Amino acid sequence: MSQSIPATWSTLEAKKTRSQVSPDKLSNYDLILRCQEGLQPDRMAFAELLRRYQSHVDKLLYHLAPDWQDRADLAQEVWIRVYRNIKRLNEPLKFRGWLSRIATNLFYDELRKRKRVSNPVSLDAPRRVDDGEIDWDIVSDYPSPDDNLATREFYEQLRLAIADLPEAFRTTIVLREIEGMAYEEIAEITGVSLGTVKSRIARARAKLQSVLQPYLGDS
Repeated sequence: MSQSIPATWSTLEAKKTRSQVSPDKLSNYDLILRCQEGLQPDRMAFAELLRRYQSHVDKLLYHLAPDWQDRADLAQEVWIRVYRNIKRLNEPLKFRGWLSRIATNLFYDELRKRKRVSNPVSLDAPRRVDDGEIDWDIVSDYPSPDDNLATREFYEQLRLAIADLPEAFRTTIVLREIEGMAYEEIAEITGVSLGTVKSRIARARAKLQSVLQPYLGDS
C-alpha cells in the first residue's frame, strides 16, 4: 500500500535541494524562492538575481528619465527596496512585473519631489496645459534618413523620439509599450484616470508615428 509524502517533508527537501545548487544554476523561480528563505535574503542568490535583472531596471529608468544624471542612485534604491520587500512577493513568477512597479513608483516619488523643489521652463520643451497634455504641432528637427535606413538607426531615432516626449506621455508609453502593463495598472501607478491614460498613450503614439514617419516604409 502506497503512502502519500507529507507536504512539509516535500517542501523541506525542495529547500534543501535549492540550497545545494549554485545560484547561477537555479531558475529565476527557484532563485527568488531561495531569496525568500531565512530571516534575510540569501546574499549570493540576491546577487545573482540582481545580475540577471539589473539591465532591465537600467533600461526602464533610462526610458523614464533619459536626462537624469543620477539614475544609478535611483537603480540602487530600487534594489534596496527589492531586498527589503522580496518576502512579500507571493507570486515569484511575476517578479519582473513587481520589479518594474517598484522602479516606476520610485521614479514617480522622485519626480514629485523634484517638481516641488523646482519647475524649470525650457524654451525647447513642448507646450503643456494643466493636465499635462501637449501641443502636437511641433516641427521635427530630425534629419531626413536615407531610403535604406539600418534597423539600428531606426531604433536610435525611436529612443530619441520617446526621450523627447513630455514626462507624463513618456511614462505612459514606456509602461504600455515597453513594459506591457495594462491600462488600469498604469492609471494606478501614475495616479490619473483610466481615460487620461488612454488619451496620453494615443497622443504619444501619434506623436511618435509623426516623428518617425520618414523611417516607416516608403514615403
